[in-house]
Amino acid sequence: MDNTKKIELTPEGRQRLVDELAYREGEKHDEIVERIKEARGFGDLSENSEYDAAKEEEARNASRINEIRQILSIATVVEAGSGELTVSIGTTVELEDEKGTKTSFTIVGTTETNSLEHKISNESPVGAALVGHREGDKIEVVAPSGRSRSYTITAISR
Repeated sequence: MDNTKKIELTPEGRQRLVDELAYREGEKHDEIVERIKEARGFGDLSENSEYDAAKEEEARNASRINEIRQILSIATVVEAGSGELTVSIGTTVELEDEKGTKTSFTIVGTTETNSLEHKISNESPVGAALVGHREGDKIEVVAPSGRSRSYTITAISR
C-alpha cells in the first residue's frame, strides 16, 4: 500500500476496520489454526488439499490483517464539522440532475465505498466534484469517459 496516499475515514468506517482486525487476529486466526491442525492429521501433506486450503486461507488472513493495520496507521478520521454544512466525508447529499431526477449519496473514504448502500468515495468523480460545496450549488461531473453531467445540490445532512 502506498504510504504517501492520504486515506480519510468516517468514525464508523474506522470502527468497522478495528472490529474486523480484532476478529481476524482472534476468532478467525484460531479457526484457521484448528483447520491446519485437523488437516495435518490426515497424513501426507504433499497430497493434502485440506492442508493446502487452510494454509492459503491463513496467508489471505495475514495479508488482510497487514492491509488493515496499514490503513489504520495512515488514515485520518474525519469528524463532523461545525458551522454551515458543506459536503464532506460523512455527509449525505441529495442531488437533482437536469431532468429533475433526484438521487442521494453518502460521501465516505475510499475504503468504505458500497454502491448498494449509495456510499461513494470522496475520490470518485462525483464525490470529488461535490466535496466543499453547499446546498444550492450547481456542480458539473466529468466521468473518466469524458461525459459530463450537471447536478444541483438540493440537500446536505449528517
